[in-house]
Order: sequence, then C-alpha cells, then structure tokens
Amino acid sequence: MNPRATFFATVALLAASGILVAVLRFLETGTPFLPGQERSVWQVEARVDLVALGGPVSVSLSVPEDLPQFTITQEQAASPGFGFSIVEDGGDRRAEWTRREASGPQSLYYSAQFLPRPRAPAAPPPRLPRAEPVFWSEVQGTAAAELLARAGETSSDPLSLARELVKLMATRQGDQNAALLLGQAESRAALLNKLLNDADVPARQVLALQLEDARRRQDLKPMVEVFQAGEWTLIDPQTGAAGVPEDLLLWHRKGRSLIDVSGARQSRVNFSMLRQSVPAETLARAAAGDSAFYKVGLHSLPIEEQGMFKMLLLLPLGAMVVVFMRVLVGVRTAGTFMPILIALAFLQTSLLPGLASFISVVALGLMMRGYLSRLNLLLVARIATLIVLVIFIISALSILGYQLGYSTGMIITFFPMIIIAWTIERMSILWEEEGVREVLIQGTGSLVVAVAAYALMRWPLVQHLTFNFPELNLVLLAAILAMGQYTGYKLSELRRFHAIEEEWR
Repeated sequence: MNPRATFFATVALLAASGILVAVLRFLETGTPFLPGQERSVWQVEARVDLVALGGPVSVSLSVPEDLPQFTITQEQAASPGFGFSIVEDGGDRRAEWTRREASGPQSLYYSAQFLPRPRAPAAPPPRLPRAEPVFWSEVQGTAAAELLARAGETSSDPLSLARELVKLMATRQGDQNAALLLGQAESRAALLNKLLNDADVPARQVLALQLEDARRRQDLKPMVEVFQAGEWTLIDPQTGAAGVPEDLLLWHRKGRSLIDVSGARQSRVNFSMLRQSVPAETLARAAAGDSAFYKVGLHSLPIEEQGMFKMLLLLPLGAMVVVFMRVLVGVRTAGTFMPILIALAFLQTSLLPGLASFISVVALGLMMRGYLSRLNLLLVARIATLIVLVIFIISALSILGYQLGYSTGMIITFFPMIIIAWTIERMSILWEEEGVREVLIQGTGSLVVAVAAYALMRWPLVQHLTFNFPELNLVLLAAILAMGQYTGYKLSELRRFHAIEEEWR
C-alpha cells in the first residue's frame, strides 16, 4: 500500500476514533456537547494530613449540613486502612476516621458534590440563641466598651451594629481602641464575634470556603453569623457585607472545633475544588456509579488531580495552534513550546499582566546576558547563572508589584525557570548572530501565537469539550499530523509574489 495513503488512513482513523468515543460517551452518560445544556456542580475535597504516633488514631472533621443555597448530592471518603462514618454529634455533622494502629504521615480525604439551588428560607432554630459570655482583661474591656459605644451611636439593630464595628476595625489606624483589640485578637472575625456577644447580640464564628474553579490547597475563611429577626445572617468581617454570596460555601457553622485529632500530631486541613458542568440525569448516574466512562475517566480522580488535568488537556490545542501558525501561516517563534507555556500562564492570570511580566523578565534577562557574554563563561555555567538571575528578577517584580498593589510580578512564577533562562540564552545568541531585528521578529511571533492560543483555550466551549470529552484530542492529533505533511507555500510568503500579480494585471 502507498505509504502516503497509509498515513492519511491513519489520520482519518484517529479522527474517527475520537469522534466515535465522544458520541458513545454522550449516549452513555448524557453529557452534552454544549456547556449551556448542563447544570453546574461543585466538587469539593477536604484533605487531612497528619503524622500518626504509632497507636490508635481517631480523626473527627466537621462537614457541612443545612446549607442555604447548596444541596449535597454525593459524599465519599478515601482513607486506606481507616474506618469511616458520618455521625451526628450534638447537632454537628462530622466525618470520623478511626484506626487501631498507625504510624508516620497519613492523608485522609473527604469529598462531596454540591449542587447550587435557589436560596431556601432558613428554618427557625428550636430555641432562641443567647449571647455567649465574654471575658476581657481590664484594658481590653475598657477599649471594647468605648468601641461598642461609638458603634451603638450610629446603629439601630444587630446587623447595623455589626457593620459599624467592621467600619471601625477597618480604620484602626485612626482608632486606638480598635488597634489595641485587633493586635491581641486571633482574627478580625473572632474580635467581631466577641464584641457582638459583649453587646448582648447572639453571634457565632463560622468557617466558609471561597469557591473558585480548579483551586487547590485552600483554607477556610473565618466569618461571623448574627442572629436577628429569627434567623442567622452572615457578616463578612472584612467588608461588613451581609448575606451569603453565591460563591461561598458555609463549611463549619456550629458545634465544637473544625477538626479533633487523637493519636497523631501536625494535623492540617486544606481544600481543593472543581466546578463541573453535569446534566441533571448524569448526577444520579454518577452517584450510583453505573457509568463505565465515569469509573475509568478523569472524574474518578481526586479533585486536586482533576484540576491539574483540566489545564493539561488544553495543551494539545495550544500545540495545534503553534503548528498551524508556523507551518501554514509562517510565523517565526522562539522555539516550539514557549508559546504554549506563555498561553497556559495567561490562563492563570489575565492577558495584559501576563504580557507585561513576560516582556519585563525577558528584557531584563537579555540585558544581564549581554554582560555575561563578556565574561567568556562556559555554556553550563552561563545557563546556571541566568537561572539565578531570573529568580532574583521575579522576586524583585513580585515585591514591586505587591508594594504598588498589583500581583503582576508574582504571576511569572508559573513559567519554568529553566525554560525562561534558556529562552533568554537563545535570544541573546540570536541577537549576536542575526541582529536585533530577528530577535524582535521571533519574540513578537511567540507572543502573537501565545495570544491566539490563549484566546482559544479560554473559550468555555473548548474548556468543556477538552475536559469532558478528552478523546477529542485524537482529532487534534490527526490535524497536527495532517499539517505536518504540508510542504507548500506559507501565507506569509504570498507577499513575495505580489510583484508578479501586479505585472499580470
């Protein structure tokens, strides 16, 4: 058989296989091809890390219940060697792990799926809560009384009192009482809770999770709930805003501490989350575990790994954009993979800050590389020196950006240090051999390709398809292979024939 025919038959088979598996996934799970036809759910995973001391181990973690705007559709735990159960303890719902004997580092996982719902009216508590007793030192008591007196003059109910206290704490530089209390308080939420209870207002400190797609190793935010008009109202101790935002999950609201551990030390809890678009009928199937695609697919992985793959599965699309722009359009870039890395970094931040950070680091690195070239260093030593200098540049940009109130300096840390150093080295060599013009052409080409890849990778439809239908990457692979056989003129070369076109006219 003709090798060329074999090649194109292989390309067609790859594309057909990807489309066929995607169609089978749609028929089996009901996952639609358009993201607008799905329901969004939050998959949240709590990870407990600890070091067991060699004897019996017991871990109790508070888990959500009675959420005002979410329904828990699925719960599971991953704890090799540990027994697991959900128990009710004095109105507090808790996940408990137990093991007769364990030693060394241990990791326990609790995962739950939260389906957003219209905010339901809160059920009245079985009995009216009372303000908790508060104990101050003599100096703290005087400062708290003066602070409450000032806030009471401009408030009329518990919620307005809480807002006024937040305002006074926000301007602590002008209020000595607020500065004194904040300096000795565990957190702003803890201080607000004590002040409200001291004013005979029932209040309690709660822990909430800020929901953001594909975030890992997040901590809970302390907040305060105030009882008024027969219900608990959430108060943000940083802004004074009342109510529960749509992207806030109240994880721990009542009962004892967030986590209790016996038989271990150095315990820590962090959270990972992932937003998924799943049809309503698929939620029931996934809960029952009757779909083979879900059992062997990405959705069976821990949330932290799913968030990582959600980014990685966009790389084939970036690679196809690079091949198209270089092979068919004729854009010259500084290497093949650098535009993909730049585009992936832009997804973590935004376009303009990413461009500014990348250009700043490379420009400063080229200036330092020009000085290193005069020292006649060996290649290995020169590259190692550039890595150290790049780290110093990024640190300086981070500090400068933080002082100015921006984070543009910190986002560049997403780029691999060695790749940046090698790019600076390549561009400096290109500068010496071909001149500044070639450096500007390839550098600009890399940024143009990166922006084009970023625009496609940020498209919600593309993100949905690459994560929920990873087999479609076979279609991208077929397209890359097909473009790899192209040996004709590039679009950028058409200007060479402009003069001939003018003569024919």
